[in-house]
Amino acid sequence: MPKGIFPGDIGSIVAAACLAHDIGNPPFGHTGESAIGEWFSNTDVGRAAIQELSLAQKSDFEKFEGNAQGFRILTRLQNPHNPGLQLTCATLAAFTKYPRGASLQGRPLKGVSWKKHGFFDADKKCFGDIATAIGLTKKLDEEDTWVRHPLAYLVEAADDICYRVNDLEDGFRLKHVSLQEAQDLLLSIFEPGGVPTKWKDIATEQDQIGYLRAKAINYLIDQLITHFQKHSDLILEGKLETSLIDGISSAGALLNIIKLSKEKIYRAREVLEIEAAGFQVLGGLLEAFLAAANDIAQKGEKKASARSQTLFYLLPQQFRVTEDEREDLYLRTLKVTDFISGMTDSFAVSLYKQLTGISLPTG
Repeated sequence: MPKGIFPGDIGSIVAAACLAHDIGNPPFGHTGESAIGEWFSNTDVGRAAIQELSLAQKSDFEKFEGNAQGFRILTRLQNPHNPGLQLTCATLAAFTKYPRGASLQGRPLKGVSWKKHGFFDADKKCFGDIATAIGLTKKLDEEDTWVRHPLAYLVEAADDICYRVNDLEDGFRLKHVSLQEAQDLLLSIFEPGGVPTKWKDIATEQDQIGYLRAKAINYLIDQLITHFQKHSDLILEGKLETSLIDGISSAGALLNIIKLSKEKIYRAREVLEIEAAGFQVLGGLLEAFLAAANDIAQKGEKKASARSQTLFYLLPQQFRVTEDEREDLYLRTLKVTDFISGMTDSFAVSLYKQLTGISLPTG
């Protein structure tokens, strides 16, 4: 270890990055990402709103990504007068699972590290400075693309475990997954010599599944540690093209969990109904606030429509462009998506209802 660096620092970096990993998710989660991207790429109003932007700038909106929004929050949006959370470069790099921009104008990249983008065009210099500070190498010289920080693999692995195992337990508690299905899938994670037995003595079904979930997570962590150590040279060189979880002995069992989760949890009627609403809500909010911001930019506050003025002042000060910024269409659009993507589900729905007259503010 370099002087002044301790083993516990590695755990602190990974823990901080894990805590922040979903901070950029818009309302309605991954469906919200799709809703924002599809509005810009598949609607006449959305396409027109960004038609004058560069290819890289358009890609930020057409392929809207919560990971990139998270990087933006951590480095810029939180505490705007002293930008970001002032995290270390190592933490920000470990957080960035996909160290590239949205538009790859050169040759396509294969591998888990580049299947999505981790920062917007507006933030590429910021990530470039971070990469330089900690010694990450570029994957493609002509693109804003770097190899992963080694600890990003651990952050991804932690997310992968929770996404599979915890969601299965939640599906059981919500009665989308039967007791037998949950038991069988969790037990399939273990190799024959490591299957736990004490769960059979636990009184309640929920506690049985909770016990198996905890044991399964611990078992998977041990496998991932071994796999990380085995491939540490490739990881340090930025050459491991797969996620850690794909290379462990329980990978097949985890794929079966994902398959069942897609069928019985993520496609449950109440989930689909909420997701469908998300497309309408986020599209409606984007259309309303972007139209207002553009109207103000083109005509000025005094000559813009009364509706535009009202909507513009509903934007918190942080998300309004100043007079000096009004000529920058990319910045205007970014600030509106910053505002909308930072909402909670309930606030987005409430504001949409108020703007459309479905409901009125009370109190």
